Amino acid sequence: MNYSISEILSYTFMQRALIVGIPVALCSALLGVSLILKRYSMIGDGLSHVGFGALALAAALNLAPLKVAIPIVVLSAFLLLRISRSGKINGDGAIAIFSSSALAIGIVVTSVTGGLNTDLYSYLFGSILALSKEDVVLSLVLCAIVLFLYVFFYNKIFSVTFDENFSLATGTNANVYNMVISLLTALTVVLGMRIMGTLLISSLIIFPGLTAMRVFKGFRSVVISSAIQSVVCVALGLFVSFYAETATGATVVCMNLFCFIVFGLIGFIRTYGFSKSK
Repeated sequence: MNYSISEILSYTFMQRALIVGIPVALCSALLGVSLILKRYSMIGDGLSHVGFGALALAAALNLAPLKVAIPIVVLSAFLLLRISRSGKINGDGAIAIFSSSALAIGIVVTSVTGGLNTDLYSYLFGSILALSKEDVVLSLVLCAIVLFLYVFFYNKIFSVTFDENFSLATGTNANVYNMVISLLTALTVVLGMRIMGTLLISSLIIFPGLTAMRVFKGFRSVVISSAIQSVVCVALGLFVSFYAETATGATVVCMNLFCFIVFGLIGFIRTYGFSKSK
């Protein structure tokens, strides 16, 4: 059945998905650039698994999912940063421990309480039908906080991303701003789990930045490009998933994969095409 854009936007669940999806995409892309450059990009994957464990616990206790997931994921982000910076366990090792442990706890709790229910399934794989009015309000408030803090601390985030030792030498408390990045990442992961699912939310953080880096080299140009690309991919993914009746999160990832291939080809042509012409 063919639908016009106005008809699609008349559905409440599509309105809510776009209202939440676009700000989450923007937050993910902005933070993803710093995480990639700091070689800490897999934190999104680790925190998403922690989120699943928290959601399983919330479902077992019959509590509001986001109100349980947010503090647990934020605390885990701080612990990950603390452990990895202590030098006893490297960042990848700490993420692997948290990721596998939280996923195992979530699976055990789920199996004990009767298996996956509809709500947990939607968090695992993502669903545009799962967004309630309360979710939309809470998501918009938290997205606004994330964007405000990112813009407010932009110069400091830029500094600790590129040269943390220089930042320390100039009097910048790098630990504080690394904690800010971890906090913002944790909030973004939790917010994106409804649409993308815990299995795929990390792709929303990683893909846009890596894609932009295929063509652009400056930090600001990469940030702007990744933000635009992420928003476009989420919007297109939502519409395509509606038409094709496919999983929302997976469709958004496919849009990002397509952009990555296109940008990769452009970067290849620019690099090798120009060098041959010379």
